[in-house]
Amino acid sequence: MKKKINKYLLVTAALTLTATLLISVVIFHHMYQEQVINDMKIYANLLRGLVSSGEEMKRSYTDYNKELRITVISQDGEVIYDDEVENQDLENHGNRPEIEQAETYGSGYAIRHSDTVNQDMYYYAVQLDNGQILRVSQPANSIWKVFYTTLQGILLIAVVIFLGCMVLSRYITASLVRPIENLASHMDQIERTETYEELVPFITTIRQQHLDILKNAQMRQEFTANVSHELKTPLTSISGYAELIETGLAGEGETRRFAREISRNAKRLLTLINDIIKLSELDSDQVEMTYTEVDLYEISRSCVEMLQLNAKNHGIHISCSGSRSVIQANRQMLEELVYNLCDNAIRYNRLGGKVEVSVRPRQGVT
Repeated sequence: MKKKINKYLLVTAALTLTATLLISVVIFHHMYQEQVINDMKIYANLLRGLVSSGEEMKRSYTDYNKELRITVISQDGEVIYDDEVENQDLENHGNRPEIEQAETYGSGYAIRHSDTVNQDMYYYAVQLDNGQILRVSQPANSIWKVFYTTLQGILLIAVVIFLGCMVLSRYITASLVRPIENLASHMDQIERTETYEELVPFITTIRQQHLDILKNAQMRQEFTANVSHELKTPLTSISGYAELIETGLAGEGETRRFAREISRNAKRLLTLINDIIKLSELDSDQVEMTYTEVDLYEISRSCVEMLQLNAKNHGIHISCSGSRSVIQANRQMLEELVYNLCDNAIRYNRLGGKVEVSVRPRQGVT
């Protein structure tokens, strides 16, 4: 998580720096163009007051700007004077945009490619009193010369800013993740752990899940203890009846009854095992509850007979009375319920006490 946040912050910083540099170049280019045009306008107006012909131009122009090219164009577009190219080598300039603007508005400017000097140029033209056009021009690529001279400094500043962003991103990442790390390290002290307000619902959910896990662990422990006891009871009955049969103390009639009790307790063991399996299915949300018609009286009588030996060992008398009562229920869970009720009644009864199970329909409801 730290690496990902740090990576995103650095990418954001890099993109921001790149965008800032590009925007700065565009703004700088626009400002430089305006500055060049203004400077050329000043030069042209200065020269305008000094000259009235090409011959006077040669004598008057000295050191205004070494890169400045000066051209004088007649009213019909012919070049009268150019300080870089011979007049006879130049074509008619009457259709140049800056010349047309100067003839119409008194002045004009353009940024375009010059076929004469084969490079992009800034042009500014002004109309003289005699109707001629005075034009000054300057190479447009001079802006890149200025930019290249400052490029090293710009790159150095960008590198310093990016390194600062790296340090700052590490600090911000650590600050953002620290409360979450503290929360993970002190799950048992969530209430006292400093964290973000946005994480409160998340923490509440974790706390509830933590409590549920503890509760489930306690329930499992109790279930394990109860299952151990429940398994012990039918096994004790089976062992007792089998011992009576083995020693020959039981008669033929009692042997059959003991065999039935052994069979019922064995079924009871199977029921408990099925309950354990059912619990496992509940944990995996794969349980499928089935309901059938079952006789509650028959289940109660069977549980009472199964617990007779256990009750006798505790000095308790247990009995079942009632009549047929058919209900819709899950048979295994109902047997478990009735058995647990009767077994608890025996376990927590007083010596010489009684457990009476009565099953009867009441007001049309079982």
